[in-house]
Amino acid sequence: MKIVVLTTASRKAGGLFYSVRWLSKELAGQGCGPTIYSPADEFSQEDLGVWNPLPVRFYSAFGPMETSLELRRMLRESGAELIHLHGIWMDSQWAAMQHQQKSGAPVVVSPRGMLDPWAVGNSAWKKRLVEKLFARRALEQATCIHALCRSEVESIRAYGLKNPVAVIPNAVELPEIGRQKTAASGRKKQLLFLGRIHPKKGLAELLRAWGKFSGDWKLLIAGWDDGGHEAGLREMGGDSVEFIGSKYGEEKERLLREVDAFVLPSFSEGLPMSVLEAWSYGLPVVMTDFCNIPEGFAAEAAIRIEPSAESIFQGLEKLAALPDAQRIALGGRGRKLVEEKFTWLRVAESMKRVYEWCLTGTNPPGCMEFLD
Repeated sequence: MKIVVLTTASRKAGGLFYSVRWLSKELAGQGCGPTIYSPADEFSQEDLGVWNPLPVRFYSAFGPMETSLELRRMLRESGAELIHLHGIWMDSQWAAMQHQQKSGAPVVVSPRGMLDPWAVGNSAWKKRLVEKLFARRALEQATCIHALCRSEVESIRAYGLKNPVAVIPNAVELPEIGRQKTAASGRKKQLLFLGRIHPKKGLAELLRAWGKFSGDWKLLIAGWDDGGHEAGLREMGGDSVEFIGSKYGEEKERLLREVDAFVLPSFSEGLPMSVLEAWSYGLPVVMTDFCNIPEGFAAEAAIRIEPSAESIFQGLEKLAALPDAQRIALGGRGRKLVEEKFTWLRVAESMKRVYEWCLTGTNPPGCMEFLD
């Protein structure tokens, strides 16, 4: 099975840099043979090694939509039996649709939360333009749309799409961990945010809440500045807030082993890798319903908040009031949840069956949903 995966193969993709890579590697082990096509950027060569042994081909692109004639040529010459597109609103979506029309190759689209109401409403006039130009037609013609969770299925249907939908979550690699330590004597406990520094992540609301929070904790904000949002946030932070920049690889692993809890006060997510990673390291999580992992609340592995300063403040107070043993148990339940439901082997097996259905039209897997 010859698959072309369209994504951004560098850290600029945020959580997709991890989720698409690990899914593609697991699929390769199951005989699907994905080749990664990505626009070239300033991190492409530095990040290329983490994709080994997958083949990655970069193409030149320009403008805010990363427009590329080279991508269209590469697709023509690819011999791809199926295209899997991760993310929408960009020229790669248009190129995939054009190739589908010419070759008949099926296209699987993973919107990755980009059809959620908040995401559609953000920069709405730009998306309406792209929608009219190609995005809606490309979505309507997709062979299958991949949703990460039930909430995303609802967003896909609310957008008016009638395509078959496959519901398959993200997953995460499981690190080896021992019993999570308590904070060292004299050290403040550390709460971590790890992700893009962007308005949808609720960081302004988190910092407003933190200004009222009296717990003996330190807030670490790790991530890259998306659109110049960080400067204003820095002005809101106090002595117990530290912006520590982007963390990848061993630096990120060390950080996740050192901190005591994780927070994601987001307004909109697909299914965030950062939360799954935090749980995989046995960290308790403070998050909103918009993170779309209700299993975390059901398993008592997370503290529920809304993306408002008052609700976040209440969640912080609840976290700080937990004895160490209860906080550690909260994170332990998250680790167990990941082990049971969010591993790459399980996810890749489901995706492979979706690919087979797209190519044959027979034996739809149980993760697929069809409108009557």
